Amino acid sequence: MARSLKRPLKRKEHTEKPKQKIQGEIDMPFMLLTVLLVVIGLVMLLSASYPSAYYDVSNITGGDAFYYFKRQAVFALLGFGVMYVISKLNYRGLQGLALTILMVAFVLMLAVKVPGLGVNVNGATRWLKYPIRWQPSELGKFGLILYFSARLSKRDERIPLSFNPRTGLGRFGNLLERSGFFELVPYGIVIVVMIGLLAIEPHMSASIQMIVIAAAILFAGGIAVGWFIAGGSLAVGALTIIILATDYMTTRITMWRNPWDDALGKGMQAIQSMLAIGSGGLFGVGLGNSRQKFLYLPESQNDFIFAVVCEELGLVGATLILVIFALLIIRGYWLALHARDKFGSLVIVGITTLFAFQVFANVAVVSNLFPVTGISLPFFSYGGTALLIQMAEMGLVLSISRQNPIN
Repeated sequence: MARSLKRPLKRKEHTEKPKQKIQGEIDMPFMLLTVLLVVIGLVMLLSASYPSAYYDVSNITGGDAFYYFKRQAVFALLGFGVMYVISKLNYRGLQGLALTILMVAFVLMLAVKVPGLGVNVNGATRWLKYPIRWQPSELGKFGLILYFSARLSKRDERIPLSFNPRTGLGRFGNLLERSGFFELVPYGIVIVVMIGLLAIEPHMSASIQMIVIAAAILFAGGIAVGWFIAGGSLAVGALTIIILATDYMTTRITMWRNPWDDALGKGMQAIQSMLAIGSGGLFGVGLGNSRQKFLYLPESQNDFIFAVVCEELGLVGATLILVIFALLIIRGYWLALHARDKFGSLVIVGITTLFAFQVFANVAVVSNLFPVTGISLPFFSYGGTALLIQMAEMGLVLSISRQNPIN
């Protein structure tokens, strides 16, 4: 009798045990916003690039007005494929590969200085020739996000050191240990090495992006706020010294303060960009009808494409595009808050913060709120490999969203 009563209870407990959902559907709002921005970006690239492609004096395009658009469209199609494939993978596998990816990025960033491998453009060597021309710093940003996220996600599980790092430091060592200084040393070493490699290229805008990424992930990872005040002060001081000691950066600051001092030279980009924005008015001159893109505005298909957006679509159209960017960024942070584990959450924070900073910085440069820094507008500016990496990062966010507990 007693045995017969126990059997149904055992079977009931087994049948009612909840099953953990491992893989779900990707986050549709995030994916649709990404697709929408890529499509709008391609349309605006076509409009902004065809005059410079058609009248190309260097003969890179061969007079093909659709040269930039066709190449960007190919990378966009490849990007959609990469985004889909990565979204189907288990992102947790990257946790063990984070350090390897970071080391590979370090080697490739150093390789740009090897004769025959690096490409020098306007005094900066930031590109590798092979397999196509691309910037290893893009991989460096991705590696930094993965390494910081992977290490911080194991913060509470890390085995204590077999030696005492404060030995011989007395009370000062005790103070450093309690403040978390020794925990931050590995992150500091990585940042210093990364910025050092970027300094020899030189690539100041990428250095700023690395610092922003690192700060965002460390903050989300629970590092004490006091370290951000100290680190921020140190970073501002170091950047100030670098800018004052570097001629081309000092010139950019001077041109930013008064571009009309050299209106036909180094101040031309800022002036023409502001003319394009002002010409757009409220509703714009119409898609394809920009006048500044006809060789007046340098790099109209690259860093200053948003000026063409403002001229052709006006304040209303440009604001709508910025709203779409904002929705994607907000959705990214929402996914970070609801990620299944700390590693996934920190990865999304890093990717979303990088994306948000690039959008803000690019718009600030185009409107002359910031000096010219060479930061492109995600999904809009011409650059195939950059677009491919951006869409791979979006795919990684979608992969993490598939394991969202509330999915």
